[in-house]
Amino acid sequence: MRLAQMAAHLSSTSSSNGLPNNSTPNSTPNSTAGHTLTTLPKSCTFTQKLPPDPLLPNPLSSHNTPREKLGPRLVKNALYTFVRPETQGEPELLAVSPRAMGDLGLREGEENEEGFREVVAGNRLVGWDEESGEGVYPWAQCYGGWQFGSWAGQLGDGRAISLFEITNPATDHRYELQLKGAGRTPYSRFADGKAVLRSSIREFVVSEALNALRIPSTRALALTLIPNDKVRRERLEPRAIVARFAESWIRIGTFDLPRSRGDRQLIRRLATYVAEDVYGGWDKLSTVAKSPNATSSPADGTDENRFATLYRAIVCRNALTVAAWQAYGFMNGVLNTDNTSILGLSIDFGPFAFMDNFDPNYTPNHDDHMLRYSYRQQPSVIWWNLLRLGESLGELMGAGKEMVDAEEFVEKGVREEDAAGLVKRAEDVIDRAAEEYKSTFLAEYNRLMTLRLGLKTSAATDFTHLFSELLDTMEALELDFNHFFRKLSEVKVAEVSNEEQRMEVAGRFFHREGVTGAGNTEEGARKRVGEWLRGWRQRVIEDWDEKDGSDEEREKSMKAVNPKFIPRSWVLDELIQRVERGGERDVLNRVMNMALHPFEEEWGADREEEERFCGDVPRLGRAMQCSCSS
Repeated sequence: MRLAQMAAHLSSTSSSNGLPNNSTPNSTPNSTAGHTLTTLPKSCTFTQKLPPDPLLPNPLSSHNTPREKLGPRLVKNALYTFVRPETQGEPELLAVSPRAMGDLGLREGEENEEGFREVVAGNRLVGWDEESGEGVYPWAQCYGGWQFGSWAGQLGDGRAISLFEITNPATDHRYELQLKGAGRTPYSRFADGKAVLRSSIREFVVSEALNALRIPSTRALALTLIPNDKVRRERLEPRAIVARFAESWIRIGTFDLPRSRGDRQLIRRLATYVAEDVYGGWDKLSTVAKSPNATSSPADGTDENRFATLYRAIVCRNALTVAAWQAYGFMNGVLNTDNTSILGLSIDFGPFAFMDNFDPNYTPNHDDHMLRYSYRQQPSVIWWNLLRLGESLGELMGAGKEMVDAEEFVEKGVREEDAAGLVKRAEDVIDRAAEEYKSTFLAEYNRLMTLRLGLKTSAATDFTHLFSELLDTMEALELDFNHFFRKLSEVKVAEVSNEEQRMEVAGRFFHREGVTGAGNTEEGARKRVGEWLRGWRQRVIEDWDEKDGSDEEREKSMKAVNPKFIPRSWVLDELIQRVERGGERDVLNRVMNMALHPFEEEWGADREEEERFCGDVPRLGRAMQCSCSS
């Protein structure tokens, strides 16, 4: 029932794997790479190919401007401003992600070098020659956004500053390294350009946790404390900087702003850059746009041009990501268009959370009174954001193959007599993309849920009889979403052969305090879970044939996709308290290690702490909410 409603909702809004993942989550970091942050190959493709702030048209003009004068103002006809990080006094490197180090191609132990620490704190510019005025110079992006459904105007990187692009020679992957909390920029508006330790710890951990769960995400390299600087939010808090990286930080909001200003040339230039330099070339888009889960290409027999194919590629990447969010119970909390990646990455972590007790109406954002960004709404909200992108690209997509490169159209736009046809073609592209978004989302969700339930194949009845019924049961009985799948991994077929056995096994899924949820009795709860286990057992037998050793093989495969550890809100809250107020440091590395290896049974550190972090969520720690303040 629930999944049918989700599909229907996606359909009702429709009318108005391509690129590789950032890393292989279970790979071992390349400790013999032998590179430092200084020696890794650097580039600045973004600033070389896209227009700068006309007030600071080159690095020297920015570098020669006093830092305190590089503050908030309106920026037009540009996609970025050259701006360097503010200098920080006595920074303390709190932690790094070993996997991030390896994926970037950094040598083991590089984090112990003073040069590394100075770069990730923003105190040292690498790749820039001040004497000649040449090289790679830091920048902040200019973009806009729709926030909570309303146009917010110019936003931009108000406290994030990109240092450079780096390429790992071993993998040929290029990433843009950025410091969040590095100081004011022209896009800071009324803010201070800083970030608090609290939110920085949360982003540092969850970025790497999502990647380890194979959910597309931006990454986190290092977390630095600025001990001599306090930041005023709801209270006075310690300041920190997160060094983070992604294949691109371009968002849907990057297109929103030039569209709002009628800057059609900038939209075309930006779209071309995204296709050629982010997705790797126009010729790569067709394989990205045609998801392996889609049944057919919606472009067959149409006048679809390359910009329409780009749009479909972005749609497909986001559909795959939101399906993973739903399958693993992750909520971003603030899915504005400026927080929606053109690569389908999980990006800009504020009041995010992983699901505790399953509640489709749960939102981790305590300012989201209308539940716009709740778990239930995420697929439709991402499509709403993609519709805004469709509006930005509408003129280019609607031009079709023949008109899009015609000199008159490029220079002046569509002629009045061609406008109706252009609009119709653009609407058709968006309508087809909507169907592809829905089919890609549902197919990927089906694939992930099939794996999480330990099945080899997908049956036509699984959506209603297994997936939807399981979610309804979880909601009614207030069962923990991710714990259920991990515990199910250990259930043997022989243990659920009859009703009495199934009712006994059902107790494994309840909270420590027993059955919860309004109007539930233990007997009724056990019967309901037992009935679901009956259907699950039948499907397991169909797929695994009850042959010798199948339980062990299935358990192994299920535990490879069902994490024992996820960074829940209560765990992160305790981590923040212990680092910020208790002065602990090792616990941050222990939690990061667990986040990097979420499917393990144990992590070889404090076993009691590990089991507590992976165990039943404290009653007062369930469904926590926090603000956007960071």
